[in-house]
Amino acid sequence: MKILLLAFSLLVFLAGCTGQPVQDPLRPPPPDLPYRTWQIGLLAPNYMEVWVESVDVLDQRGIGYYRVHGGVSSIQNPPDNRGDPRGWPARPGVGATRPMTGIDLPEMVFVRWQSLAEPQTYRVRIDIPEWVRQELVTPHSAFCRLDGQYHTLYRRTVTVGLAPGGIAKAWLTGACLEPIEIGRFVGSIHPDGPDEGRTNGRYALPLAPEAQQYIDSHGIPFDSW
Repeated sequence: MKILLLAFSLLVFLAGCTGQPVQDPLRPPPPDLPYRTWQIGLLAPNYMEVWVESVDVLDQRGIGYYRVHGGVSSIQNPPDNRGDPRGWPARPGVGATRPMTGIDLPEMVFVRWQSLAEPQTYRVRIDIPEWVRQELVTPHSAFCRLDGQYHTLYRRTVTVGLAPGGIAKAWLTGACLEPIEIGRFVGSIHPDGPDEGRTNGRYALPLAPEAQQYIDSHGIPFDSW
């Protein structure tokens, strides 16, 4: 520890002489990305509400980041059973997003979540292949209907869909760009159940009335995801 402190003091002194910023030797350097940060988004099928206890990321440098995202996902609960939860949308949105500030491109994403529709607690590991990391930093010229202009844009969001039965699906998404499927992943029941530290060992939220009405009327289409 004394050696590290002496080394850091020397770096500070040298930086003062050169006018250059100093990188803390105890922290990794910021990732070299063509944008400020990439994102993780969370979504769920209509009525199949979830509570995400934690999202953990292992980046391509081998550095782990814990509980970088969580809470509710993006979901729709149309009244009078007018929504169809079966399957995944052909063009999923980015979901409920959170920026992965200071985190390099992902190698693995781990999600622990409560499927409130059942209820059950699951965990899943999502492996991110190299082609996904390459696509995350590949620019595309895309037309945006919002302003009628072409822009240089990136698919910089890893969107994770979470469904009953422990099913997860992941896409690369970005504004004005078509999503690309990363893969379908099958999680496992977490043997400890709901996280004692975060939800006192209970399921976090009751189902919305519209979600409860749909499940009471139609059940859960487990085989559709």
